[in-house]
Amino acid sequence: MCGRYAASRRPEDLVEEFEVDGLPEQVLEPSYNVAPTQTVYAVVERTPKDEPERAPVRSLQPVKWGLVPSWAKDPSIGNRMINARMETVAEKPAYKKAFAKRRCLLPADGYFEWYGETKGKKQPFFIHPSDGSVLAMAGLYELWRDKTKADDDPGRIHDRMPLLVERQRYHAWLDPAKDDPDELRRLLVPAAPGRLTAWPVSTDVNNVRNNDPHLVEPIAAEGAPEAPADAADAADAVEQPELF
Repeated sequence: MCGRYAASRRPEDLVEEFEVDGLPEQVLEPSYNVAPTQTVYAVVERTPKDEPERAPVRSLQPVKWGLVPSWAKDPSIGNRMINARMETVAEKPAYKKAFAKRRCLLPADGYFEWYGETKGKKQPFFIHPSDGSVLAMAGLYELWRDKTKADDDPGRIHDRMPLLVERQRYHAWLDPAKDDPDELRRLLVPAAPGRLTAWPVSTDVNNVRNNDPHLVEPIAAEGAPEAPADAADAADAVEQPELF
């Protein structure tokens, strides 16, 4: 599963890429080792609470990675709910409502997978678009209310090893009016051959305290498993790719 990813794009660039309405109020530092519970950017579409007749507005929101269902008594449950299976996401109580109405995009440079085993350790690979473009990972967000936040604050985000949302499908995926599970699943596809590139990176990424650009730079794969020819094969070699 995708338990780490890199997200270093400037918010100005994400505003342009995803055609969102203005810059976020909170500017996040670039991160080359995003881990669950950390704050990340998500692209969401929501109808303004004070203008219910208005069309949904697309925005770039800082949110925490880890889904907290609206019925949860304690937000710490989000630490455990960072993954959902595509085949059950439309039925499971924790994810059903979010899948129907609260979908988002998670901008990323790429994500990390651990493959093979050398000297008792798996080799991390960085999987990213071959052309250097932004990776749009499918995600869900949920509303959880507490006394320290506004009623309509999308408090936490949920994300899993990405099936991708291609640019021409951004609007359909984000549209809160679309709620047919089969139609939504058809928007999500594995990466086309050649779309992604995988290369081995330093095992420094294993430690979440490490966070700088060298984590996504290729290393010599001496003694490490050879990267599969295509990044989709690299993901399959670890486990079948799943949504979120």
